[in-house]
Amino acid sequence: MNAGLKITAFAAGLAATFGTAYGVGKGVGPVGEDPAPARHESHSEASPSPEKGGGHQAVAGGLQISEGGYTLDLQTPSLAARARTDLRFVIRDDSGRAVTAYQREHDKELHLIVASRDLVTYRHLHPARAADGTWSVPVDLPRAGGYRVFADFTPAEKGAANLTLGADLAASGPYEPQDLPAPKATAEVDGYRVRLDGALRPGAASELKLNVSRDGKPVRDLQPYLGAYGHLVALRSGDLAYLHVHPNGEPGDGKTKPGPGISFSATAPSSGTYRLFLDFKHDGKVRTAAFTVRTGTAPSPEETASHEEAAPGHGH
Repeated sequence: MNAGLKITAFAAGLAATFGTAYGVGKGVGPVGEDPAPARHESHSEASPSPEKGGGHQAVAGGLQISEGGYTLDLQTPSLAARARTDLRFVIRDDSGRAVTAYQREHDKELHLIVASRDLVTYRHLHPARAADGTWSVPVDLPRAGGYRVFADFTPAEKGAANLTLGADLAASGPYEPQDLPAPKATAEVDGYRVRLDGALRPGAASELKLNVSRDGKPVRDLQPYLGAYGHLVALRSGDLAYLHVHPNGEPGDGKTKPGPGISFSATAPSSGTYRLFLDFKHDGKVRTAAFTVRTGTAPSPEETASHEEAAPGHGH
């Protein structure tokens, strides 16, 4: 399978934080309901700039909520933390009509990512679409604060490009900001240990290898999830630039083994710090391992040893 890297940069747009509570329009209290407007194929990762000097410069796209004639209409711009709520949204075309036809990619018409601005909370969700084009999915966010919602889809029209649109989401409640976890080469989730080898490099493709083990033994029977043995999403700290990285190979291609290693090719749009989220499936359950990396360097043994506590797991 062609390893693609989809880069969509999004502008920061946090809801205001006041005192010990997170809200919109008030210093204390809940967020107000302000209105706010399948195969693994290589995606159009970013709009290429005109060639200069024989090369292409990747342009960070998707800074806006609208792109390519499509708009993400987030109909649930705020919700309460620690309360199960239906998140609802519509993708609209340039005439304002709800889009009801999509190409299936990675076994789904649309993939939804929800991540907190501090990159500690992460959800990879698959909402259901009603006949009128309204998407909905139940979500339970553990902490108050600012979140970003990413809708990853390709319209059904012939020749349509893959898009990732973004919108801000506010979760009300007592707000306690958290620091970005320190870089390290291993993460643990539900008794599994995942080791990251390789470095994310700005402007140049590099290989990232993730090896899954449990109880000290390599896991060699990973199960396909959305048509692959692993999915990797990277978000840049600061503006939450979005990178969706697909693995090198897929189940049934005659050469890709079901673990313990999963290989990805990735190119960072810039220098900086990124948070990587690996989804993998084993024993019938999808788990997510998270890593913090800085471009140009892999976590050193010293960093790993000085932060023996594993990165927290992030459920779906």
